[in-house]
Amino acid sequence: MTRVDILAIAAHRDDVELTCAGTLIKAIKQGRSAAVVDLTAGETGTRGSAELRAAEAERAAIILGLRDRVNLGFPDSGIVNTPETRAELAKVIRRFAPRIVIAPAQQGRHPDHRVAAELTRDSCFVAGLAKIEPSVPKHRPHKILHCITYREEPLKPTFVVDVSEEFEQKIAAIGCYASQFDGVVQAGEVYPNGEPLLEIVRHQAAHYGSLIRARYGEPFFTTETMRVDDITQLEVSTF
Repeated sequence: MTRVDILAIAAHRDDVELTCAGTLIKAIKQGRSAAVVDLTAGETGTRGSAELRAAEAERAAIILGLRDRVNLGFPDSGIVNTPETRAELAKVIRRFAPRIVIAPAQQGRHPDHRVAAELTRDSCFVAGLAKIEPSVPKHRPHKILHCITYREEPLKPTFVVDVSEEFEQKIAAIGCYASQFDGVVQAGEVYPNGEPLLEIVRHQAAHYGSLIRARYGEPFFTTETMRVDDITQLEVSTF
Protein backbone atom coordinates (compact mmCIF):
# COMPACT_ATOMS: atom_id res chain seq x y z
CA MET A 1 0.00 0.00 0.00
CA THR A 2 1.23 3.49 -0.86
CA ARG A 3 0.01 6.87 0.31
CA VAL A 4 -2.90 8.35 -1.64
CA ASP A 5 -4.85 11.59 -1.61
CA ILE A 6 -8.29 9.95 -1.68
CA LEU A 7 -9.45 6.63 -0.23
CA ALA A 8 -12.92 5.32 -1.11
CA ILE A 9 -14.26 2.69 1.28
CA ALA A 10 -17.23 0.57 0.21
CA ALA A 11 -19.14 -2.46 1.43
CA HIS A 12 -19.04 -4.34 -1.88
CA ARG A 13 -17.13 -4.48 -5.13
CA ASP A 14 -19.07 -2.27 -7.60
CA ASP A 15 -20.39 0.15 -4.94
CA VAL A 16 -17.65 2.68 -5.71
CA GLU A 17 -18.28 2.42 -9.44
CA LEU A 18 -21.98 3.15 -8.96
CA THR A 19 -21.64 6.03 -6.50
CA CYS A 20 -18.38 7.97 -6.88
CA ALA A 21 -16.39 6.61 -9.83
CA GLY A 22 -16.69 9.84 -11.80
CA THR A 23 -15.33 11.84 -8.88
CA LEU A 24 -12.34 9.51 -8.51
CA ILE A 25 -11.64 9.63 -12.25
CA LYS A 26 -11.80 13.43 -12.21
CA ALA A 27 -9.48 13.70 -9.21
CA ILE A 28 -6.95 11.37 -10.84
CA LYS A 29 -7.07 13.45 -14.04
CA GLN A 30 -6.29 16.48 -11.86
CA GLY A 31 -3.14 14.79 -10.59
CA ARG A 32 -4.48 13.29 -7.37
CA SER A 33 -4.01 9.67 -6.36
CA ALA A 34 -6.78 7.34 -5.23
CA ALA A 35 -7.32 3.85 -3.86
CA VAL A 36 -10.34 1.74 -2.94
CA VAL A 37 -11.03 -0.56 0.01
CA ASP A 38 -13.84 -3.07 -0.55
CA LEU A 39 -14.87 -4.44 2.83
CA THR A 40 -16.44 -7.73 1.64
CA ALA A 41 -15.86 -10.20 -1.17
CA GLY A 42 -19.56 -10.32 -2.08
CA GLU A 43 -19.82 -14.03 -1.40
CA THR A 44 -23.53 -13.95 -0.49
CA GLY A 45 -24.65 -11.97 -3.54
CA THR A 46 -27.43 -13.43 -5.66
CA ARG A 47 -25.41 -13.22 -8.86
CA GLY A 48 -21.84 -14.23 -9.64
CA SER A 49 -19.23 -15.39 -7.14
CA ALA A 50 -16.57 -13.80 -4.97
CA GLU A 51 -13.85 -14.98 -7.37
CA LEU A 52 -15.60 -13.59 -10.42
CA ARG A 53 -16.29 -10.27 -8.72
CA ALA A 54 -12.63 -10.02 -7.74
CA ALA A 55 -11.58 -10.29 -11.38
CA GLU A 56 -14.23 -7.75 -12.39
CA ALA A 57 -13.04 -5.33 -9.70
CA GLU A 58 -9.47 -5.58 -10.97
CA ARG A 59 -10.58 -4.65 -14.48
CA ALA A 60 -12.65 -1.75 -13.15
CA ALA A 61 -9.69 -0.50 -11.11
CA ILE A 62 -7.63 -0.19 -14.29
CA ILE A 63 -10.37 1.85 -15.98
CA LEU A 64 -10.65 4.11 -12.93
CA GLY A 65 -6.88 4.59 -12.76
CA LEU A 66 -6.60 3.54 -9.11
CA ARG A 67 -3.23 3.30 -7.45
CA ASP A 68 -4.42 0.31 -5.40
CA ARG A 69 -7.52 -1.71 -4.53
CA VAL A 70 -7.71 -4.03 -1.52
CA ASN A 71 -10.36 -6.29 -0.03
CA LEU A 72 -10.64 -6.89 3.71
CA GLY A 73 -12.76 -10.03 3.47
CA PHE A 74 -15.33 -9.03 6.07
CA PRO A 75 -18.52 -11.18 5.97
CA ASP A 76 -20.86 -10.17 3.16
CA SER A 77 -24.27 -9.19 4.58
CA GLY A 78 -22.63 -9.34 7.99
CA ILE A 79 -20.32 -6.34 8.39
CA VAL A 80 -20.09 -5.35 12.04
CA ASN A 81 -18.62 -2.33 13.78
CA THR A 82 -16.51 -3.76 16.59
CA PRO A 83 -13.16 -2.89 18.17
CA GLU A 84 -11.60 -5.62 16.02
CA THR A 85 -13.01 -4.44 12.69
CA ARG A 86 -12.25 -0.81 13.56
CA ALA A 87 -8.64 -1.69 14.31
CA GLU A 88 -8.28 -3.66 11.07
CA LEU A 89 -9.73 -0.90 8.91
CA ALA A 90 -7.80 1.76 10.84
CA LYS A 91 -4.51 0.03 9.94
CA VAL A 92 -5.40 0.19 6.26
CA ILE A 93 -6.38 3.86 6.56
CA ARG A 94 -3.04 4.60 8.20
CA ARG A 95 -1.10 2.84 5.47
CA PHE A 96 -2.86 4.75 2.71
CA ALA A 97 -2.78 7.98 4.80
CA PRO A 98 -5.45 9.76 2.72
CA ARG A 99 -6.49 13.36 3.19
CA ILE A 100 -10.03 12.57 1.96
CA VAL A 101 -12.08 9.44 2.68
CA ILE A 102 -15.23 8.67 0.70
CA ALA A 103 -17.73 6.50 2.58
CA PRO A 104 -21.17 5.03 1.84
CA ALA A 105 -24.36 6.85 2.72
CA GLN A 106 -25.27 6.75 6.40
CA GLN A 107 -28.79 5.50 5.61
CA GLY A 108 -29.98 2.97 3.05
CA ARG A 109 -31.75 -0.33 2.46
CA HIS A 110 -28.69 -2.57 2.66
CA PRO A 111 -27.43 -3.12 6.23
CA ASP A 112 -23.85 -3.50 4.99
CA HIS A 113 -23.92 0.02 3.56
CA ARG A 114 -25.21 1.58 6.77
CA VAL A 115 -22.73 -0.29 8.95
CA ALA A 116 -19.88 0.42 6.52
CA ALA A 117 -20.56 4.15 6.82
CA GLU A 118 -20.46 4.00 10.61
CA LEU A 119 -17.44 1.70 10.62
CA THR A 120 -15.56 4.01 8.26
CA ARG A 121 -16.19 7.09 10.41
CA ASP A 122 -15.19 5.30 13.61
CA SER A 123 -12.11 3.74 12.00
CA CYS A 124 -10.92 7.12 10.74
CA PHE A 125 -11.07 8.36 14.33
CA VAL A 126 -9.32 5.27 15.69
CA ALA A 127 -6.61 5.63 13.04
CA GLY A 128 -5.54 8.82 14.80
CA LEU A 129 -5.07 7.16 18.20
CA ALA A 130 -1.38 6.31 18.62
CA LYS A 131 -1.84 3.58 21.24
CA ILE A 132 -4.19 1.48 19.09
CA GLU A 133 -2.25 -0.78 16.70
CA PRO A 134 1.00 1.15 17.35
CA SER A 135 2.86 -0.94 14.75
CA VAL A 136 1.51 1.44 12.08
CA PRO A 137 2.04 5.22 12.48
CA LYS A 138 -1.16 7.07 13.33
CA HIS A 139 -3.01 9.08 10.69
CA ARG A 140 -6.41 10.73 10.79
CA PRO A 141 -7.97 11.86 7.47
CA HIS A 142 -8.93 15.50 7.11
CA LYS A 143 -12.42 14.94 5.68
CA ILE A 144 -15.04 12.21 5.26
CA LEU A 145 -17.50 12.50 2.37
CA HIS A 146 -20.61 10.33 2.11
CA CYS A 147 -21.95 9.22 -1.29
CA ILE A 148 -25.71 9.79 -1.46
CA THR A 149 -26.62 8.67 -4.99
CA TYR A 150 -29.79 6.50 -5.03
CA ARG A 151 -30.99 7.76 -1.65
CA GLU A 152 -34.79 7.63 -1.56
CA GLU A 153 -35.40 10.22 1.15
CA PRO A 154 -35.06 13.90 0.15
CA LEU A 155 -31.56 14.58 1.50
CA LYS A 156 -30.05 17.62 -0.16
CA PRO A 157 -26.38 17.09 -1.06
CA THR A 158 -23.77 19.30 0.54
CA PHE A 159 -22.16 19.57 -2.88
CA VAL A 160 -22.22 17.91 -6.31
CA VAL A 161 -19.16 17.11 -8.42
CA ASP A 162 -19.46 17.79 -12.16
CA VAL A 163 -18.58 14.46 -13.80
CA SER A 164 -19.86 15.25 -17.29
CA GLU A 165 -16.50 14.58 -18.95
CA GLU A 166 -15.86 11.48 -16.83
CA PHE A 167 -19.29 9.89 -17.09
CA GLU A 168 -18.71 7.49 -19.98
CA GLN A 169 -15.54 6.23 -18.27
CA LYS A 170 -17.64 5.64 -15.15
CA ILE A 171 -20.13 3.65 -17.26
CA ALA A 172 -17.27 1.59 -18.67
CA ALA A 173 -16.11 0.76 -15.13
CA ILE A 174 -19.62 -0.31 -14.13
CA GLY A 175 -19.73 -2.44 -17.26
CA CYS A 176 -16.87 -4.56 -15.92
CA TYR A 177 -19.33 -6.17 -13.50
CA ALA A 178 -21.11 -8.37 -16.01
CA SER A 179 -21.86 -10.96 -13.33
CA GLN A 180 -23.92 -8.40 -11.43
CA PHE A 181 -25.58 -6.28 -14.07
CA ASP A 182 -25.86 -8.00 -17.44
CA GLY A 183 -29.50 -8.74 -18.15
CA VAL A 184 -30.89 -7.21 -14.95
CA VAL A 185 -32.92 -4.06 -14.51
CA GLN A 186 -32.05 -3.40 -10.90
CA ALA A 187 -29.30 -4.17 -8.41
CA GLY A 188 -28.48 -3.24 -4.84
CA GLU A 189 -29.82 0.17 -3.96
CA VAL A 190 -30.87 1.07 -7.49
CA TYR A 191 -34.57 1.77 -7.82
CA PRO A 192 -36.63 -1.26 -8.97
CA ASN A 193 -38.59 0.68 -11.59
CA GLY A 194 -38.12 -1.66 -14.54
CA GLU A 195 -35.53 0.46 -16.35
CA PRO A 196 -32.19 -1.00 -17.48
CA LEU A 197 -29.58 -0.41 -14.81
CA LEU A 198 -27.33 1.88 -16.85
CA GLU A 199 -30.31 4.06 -17.74
CA ILE A 200 -31.06 4.47 -14.04
CA VAL A 201 -27.43 5.41 -13.40
CA ARG A 202 -27.61 7.93 -16.25
CA HIS A 203 -30.88 9.44 -15.00
CA GLN A 204 -29.58 9.79 -11.45
CA ALA A 205 -26.38 11.46 -12.66
CA ALA A 206 -28.37 13.78 -14.93
CA HIS A 207 -30.63 14.80 -12.04
CA TYR A 208 -27.73 15.71 -9.76
CA GLY A 209 -25.90 17.35 -12.63
CA SER A 210 -28.92 19.57 -13.25
CA LEU A 211 -28.61 20.93 -9.71
CA ILE A 212 -25.25 22.48 -10.64
CA ARG A 213 -26.12 23.30 -14.27
CA ALA A 214 -24.04 20.39 -15.58
CA ARG A 215 -24.91 17.37 -17.67
CA TYR A 216 -23.92 14.77 -15.07
CA GLY A 217 -23.05 14.99 -11.38
CA GLU A 218 -22.26 12.89 -8.32
CA PRO A 219 -23.70 14.06 -4.97
CA PHE A 220 -21.99 14.04 -1.58
CA PHE A 221 -22.98 14.85 1.98
CA THR A 222 -20.77 16.01 4.84
CA THR A 223 -21.76 16.31 8.47
CA GLU A 224 -19.73 19.51 8.78
CA THR A 225 -20.69 22.93 7.45
CA MET A 226 -18.68 23.92 4.38
CA ARG A 227 -16.52 27.05 4.68
CA VAL A 228 -16.54 29.83 2.07
CA ASP A 229 -13.86 32.54 2.09
CA ASP A 230 -14.96 34.52 -0.98
CA ILE A 231 -18.70 34.68 -1.69
CA THR A 232 -18.07 36.30 -5.08
CA GLN A 233 -16.60 33.00 -6.29
CA LEU A 234 -19.67 30.86 -5.59
CA GLU A 235 -20.24 28.69 -8.65
CA VAL A 236 -23.93 27.99 -9.37
CA SER A 237 -26.03 30.92 -10.57
CA THR A 238 -29.39 31.63 -8.93
CA PHE A 239 -30.97 32.38 -12.32
